[in-house]
Amino acid sequence: MSDIKNARPSWDTYFLNIARVVSQRSTCIRRHYGAVIVNDHVIVSTGYNGACRGETNCSDAGRCVREELKIPKGERYELCVAVHAEQNAIINGDPVKMKGSTIYIAGFNRDGTTASGEPCLLCRRMIKNARIERIVYLNKSGKEITLKVPDLMEPSVGHLMEAEKV
Repeated sequence: MSDIKNARPSWDTYFLNIARVVSQRSTCIRRHYGAVIVNDHVIVSTGYNGACRGETNCSDAGRCVREELKIPKGERYELCVAVHAEQNAIINGDPVKMKGSTIYIAGFNRDGTTASGEPCLLCRRMIKNARIERIVYLNKSGKEITLKVPDLMEPSVGHLMEAEKV
């Protein structure tokens, strides 16, 4: 008889696997992302990337403006109709239950390869404001990465002013 106990995934792997499943609900043509917010091993909220409720999404429309214009990942978000998975999970979560929680993020490209689940700057800010304490995501190579939210640094005002000069 095999030892079933050794087959159990860690809590982080378990919740990342759930984020993978949540990502399958995505309505984005380019990438599918799923996010799961967990506190004390209990799921508080989930979210996936897709258009706002009631709006036409790229999957149903059969087109993505950013894809058509060949805009790289992380640029020109104003052309995208989708809300990020992390944002949807935060919007749908109870603020009291999110305090001190962990957010798990998994992302996948159109071809099924792993996409980096590292939150963008805006999502990081929302995560901080939701008082989430840990971020666990899959990087491009599928490795689990853990970040402590209090350790995340914002770009300095000087850095942002220099970027505007370019």
